[in-house]
Order: sequence, then structure tokens, then C-alpha cells
Amino acid sequence: MGKPNGTAHNVIEDILQKHEIMVLDGAMATELERHGCDLNDALWSAQVLLSQPELIYQVHLDYYRAGADCATTSSYQATVDGFRKRGFSEEEALKLIKSTVELARKARDEYWEQEVAGAADGDQVGNGASEQAASTRDAKSVSRPKPLVAASIGPYGAYLADGSEYVGNYGVSDEVLTEFHRPRMAAVIEAGADLLAFETVPSLQEARVLDALLKEFPGVYAWLSFSLKNETAISEGTPLAECAAAFADSEQIAAIGMNCAPGAVVTEAIKVLRAHSQKPIIVYPNSGESYNPETKTWHGEGSCPSFLEEAEGWYEAGARIIGGCCRTSPQQIEAVARKWRA
Repeated sequence: MGKPNGTAHNVIEDILQKHEIMVLDGAMATELERHGCDLNDALWSAQVLLSQPELIYQVHLDYYRAGADCATTSSYQATVDGFRKRGFSEEEALKLIKSTVELARKARDEYWEQEVAGAADGDQVGNGASEQAASTRDAKSVSRPKPLVAASIGPYGAYLADGSEYVGNYGVSDEVLTEFHRPRMAAVIEAGADLLAFETVPSLQEARVLDALLKEFPGVYAWLSFSLKNETAISEGTPLAECAAAFADSEQIAAIGMNCAPGAVVTEAIKVLRAHSQKPIIVYPNSGESYNPETKTWHGEGSCPSFLEEAEGWYEAGARIIGGCCRTSPQQIEAVARKWRA
């Protein structure tokens, strides 16, 4: 039915074969707020697609410049059903969803062209490389892989906009979840995402539905990232060990882990995953603050006084794909990139 960017290989594996870790980006929504956006909206960051898409592009560009190997699109809460509630047709909704990939790809491609050209210019000045050699310089010639675009597939609970992605147990059938997720998955794949990000998934039921849907798109890979109740269970209460084992043989799930959990629970959760899965472990925690789903705001003190120090601990525990979620910043991602790209 289509492959991201025409590829049929595991892009996460490609990066981890050559580098110690894969560096993810950080928060999108809270960075948009820093740029002046009001996200107290059922569409959350997706509503910025309607008003100021150039700011989404800018946030992606900031993270690529900070050293992220992968940016996650602003499609977390961009769904056909959600846009329909705003009066958009299905065709219009799908166009908006595709635009989340297009914005990230534009930022990536423009950044990479500058990065490669800059490296080529450096060689030309430093060792007299020919103009022809400079013009043919590619990803093999620089110290990092060409960055990826991961299309965010947020959970059904994100569409409900009531914090359900941190609870699970929606009370809907597999069929409802399948019909909800399929059109967005097809749209972002058609738009050219390099892989999918099944993220903040609170229930084993929804994870199984997403994995089954993925099989409809041969050659497409995804990471699977759960929201957590605690160190040993996902949000709905299912043991994390059971979740890891459930996808051990899923060929298209390229990595498994957790996101938007406070950093304090991450290290022990990584150990659970390592004991029950051979897949690369992905972690991108939030800042440790508390989220109010009614006001779409964060409160309290962060639990990660030194994001890099925490990331070093996650690496030692076994994580190989590391980034940040809500309330993290390009500066924190830059610190991670400097550590593992020096």
C-alpha cells in the first residue's frame, strides 16, 4: 500500500549500526507555546497547522540544528475525526495531516543541504578539495546520519482530549480503533515519512491494533512507545513485561519503550524492557511536571535537573534511542547530541 519515502528497510537499525545512540527531538507543543501559541484547544498543537504552520517548521529546524537524528511530526492530535469536528471535510483533513510530514521534511531537507554544504566548504578551505568533490559530498562525509522524519500516531485518547492517553481503557472495540487510526497512517506514509511513531500508547489493546494495522503497509517500520503508570506497568495497568513480550516477534516494530513519563521512573522501566525484549529501547520522558488535561497546561517542578545526566543513566540502563517529550527543549537535545556525537 506504500512505503515511507519508497524505503523498505529498518532506518532505526541503519543508524544504530553506525552510532551509539539515535538522538530524538524534544517537545513540540511547549516549544510552540514558547513562540507565543495558545494550545488550550482540543486539537492541541495540531491547531497551529491552521494558523501558523511556519512555527511548526521552525521548531523542527531548531531540533535538527540542535543535533536530533529524528523529528516527530505535529500529527499527534491531528486526526480525521478531530478535524471533522471543526467542519473540515475528510479530504481537507487528510491534506492537513499530510502537511505535518511535509513541514518536517522541508525543515530536514533544508537543514541537511546546509549541513552538507557547510562541511564541504570546510574541506575545500582546509585541504584544497576540488569544487566537484565538495558538490558530491553526502551523508557519509559528516559525523551524523541524515536525520529522519517520524510521523506521530498519537493514541485514541489524544483525540478525546481529556487525558485518556494516560489512563487507557477507552471502552471501544478493536474495530473502532482500527477505523480511527487507518486513514491517518495511510496519509503520513503517502506523504513520505521515514517511519511511524506509535507514541503515548496507554493500553495493550491499542498497541495490538496499531501493530496489526502496520502489517497493511509492508516495508513500513514504527517504534512503539507506551505511557506509564509506574516503573513496571503501562497506564492502564498491564505489566510492561507483558507488553514487551507481546511484540517480541513483530518485524515491523523497530523499537519499543516509553514516552511522556517522568524521568524518575524511566531507568527501572528500561531494565524491565531489556529483560523481555531484544528490540532497541526508546525513551523520551517529559520534564516530570504534572499535566492538567482540562486547561492543557503543565504545573510543578521538573524532576530532571540535568537532562544529560539523566540521559547518561538511561543509556547505561540500556536505552539506545533517547530524546525528550513535553517541556523539554532544543538545548537539552543539543547536550545529548554533543555527548554522543563528539
